[in-house]
This record gives sequence, structure tokens and C-alpha cells, in this order.
Amino acid sequence: MRNSYQTKQKSELLSCIQKQVGEFTIQDLYEATSGSIGLTTIYRYIHQLIDERKILSMKQENQMVYYQYLESCNCQNHFYLKCEKCGQLIHVDCDWVEELVHHIQKDHQFQLNREHIIMNGICQKCLKKGENVVC
Repeated sequence: MRNSYQTKQKSELLSCIQKQVGEFTIQDLYEATSGSIGLTTIYRYIHQLIDERKILSMKQENQMVYYQYLESCNCQNHFYLKCEKCGQLIHVDCDWVEELVHHIQKDHQFQLNREHIIMNGICQKCLKKGENVVC
């Protein structure tokens, strides 16, 4: 594990990360700190948080890498719902996921990463705005 001590810059970055709604980029964090924290420091801290499983890293179709803060939890049966419109990531603690994991392992011979099961769709707030997605 990397250095676990908390510096003023790490505290500021973590605060910025926790305030992000939906996905964000390294550039977003750099701008959120008004450039007061260098890009190298941001990259290092982001990778530390990925190693600690506090941030999820995703590469989009446009080859850009986006990050998302994961709320801490100690639950065994959880997954995330990700809104394709606003980018919100909603943590769901539900025993039903155990049945899904078992089905996929047994019938599809595929081992899921239980810490990062993400189902994409449209959140209630965006649905109310009429932002439908064609499936």
C-alpha cells in the first residue's frame, strides 16, 4: 500500500473529489483546485485512491479516462446504478444481487467483480426531465 499519511493537498483533493457529481477527469480536479495542486500530485493521489478502491476508473468510447468517487460501505451485497445522463452513481445494498452473481457464474461461466457491479440506465431525476434513452 502506498503512503497513507494525509497532507493538506490530499485533504483538499479528497474534498474536491467528494464534491464531484458524476464522473470527473484529472483536468476537472486541476481546475477545481485553481491549479494550486500540480497535475503530478493529482495523478499520484488518484492512483492511490484507485488502489484503495475509493475511486473507480473508467475509459469511455472517446478514450478519455473518467473517475468516480465510491462511497465507502461495508456491505456484502451491493451494486451501483449509473445514470447515463447526469453521471450520478447510486449505491444500492440489496440481497438480490447475490442471486444475480450466482446465476452469472453458474449459467454464463463468468466471475463478476463484486465490488464494482455497475448497471447503467436513467435516474428518476433525469426521467422526470424527460431525458429518455432508446434501449
